[in-house]
Amino acid sequence: MRIRFTKMQGAGNDFVVLDETRGTLGLSAAQYRFLADRHFGVGADQILTVRPSPAAGVDFQYVIHNSDGGEVEQCGNGARCFMRFVNEHHLTDKTQVRVQTLSGVIEPRMGADGRVTVDMGAPVFETERVPFDIAGLDPQPEGAWHKWHLALGTRAGTAIVSVAVLSMGNPHAVQVVDNVDTAPVAEQGPQIEHHPRFPQRVNAGFMQVVDRSHIRLRVFERGAGETLACGTGACAAVVAGIRLGLLERRVDVQTHGGILTIEWQGEGQPVLMTGPATTVFEGDIEVPELP
Repeated sequence: MRIRFTKMQGAGNDFVVLDETRGTLGLSAAQYRFLADRHFGVGADQILTVRPSPAAGVDFQYVIHNSDGGEVEQCGNGARCFMRFVNEHHLTDKTQVRVQTLSGVIEPRMGADGRVTVDMGAPVFETERVPFDIAGLDPQPEGAWHKWHLALGTRAGTAIVSVAVLSMGNPHAVQVVDNVDTAPVAEQGPQIEHHPRFPQRVNAGFMQVVDRSHIRLRVFERGAGETLACGTGACAAVVAGIRLGLLERRVDVQTHGGILTIEWQGEGQPVLMTGPATTVFEGDIEVPELP
């Protein structure tokens, strides 16, 4: 099967974007993995699919698969690329659209400066909705919120990390570190992602607070590993920092791939994320028959 694709990136978080507005391709998890493979396929952190509106009042459906082939609820950097894609491919003439995801409706908006702002919806703090198993754990108060202590193993002397837990449509565990350059992302990222207290796994964020309006961030993404940027991870980190009393309401997030601007006015309010979205190239690729 030969398919048309567009390669895009948002702050270095890169995507293969597929247009299924005229019919679904019916790709398997193995075929999504093939497309994401950087040696044999196109190469991407996630595969994004544009589908027709599934309901009245919604412009498109937005489907996301990680590089491991698994479908996930949300991808913030991808949402900005989604907006630019439907605009550049003349699938809409609107500068703001309503898009259905697994976790709800989001509203990306094209800005005059070429950047895209996405209303990511309100963060979720109820642990059962993240989901996060708190049985036997005691919250550790900090600021107007709390953190949770997680043991990253069962042996004596195992590392214990202190994380703020929330959902931005997908689960996040954010820890504050002194320096993201020396943070143990490669070691602790997989341990946190697969921690048994997160039944759907989790994105592990490592946040360095530079000042009250500026952080540095690395994220080990569920199903993708460390990426150059993670939009929902940036949202989760800033929300956590605000609730812990560390940050102002508008924060620039420095990732390895670029700067994202995150705004949040408080509980019950949506998180706004602004950042770049760039088309890299377009092409066709022969996708093999895979189970």
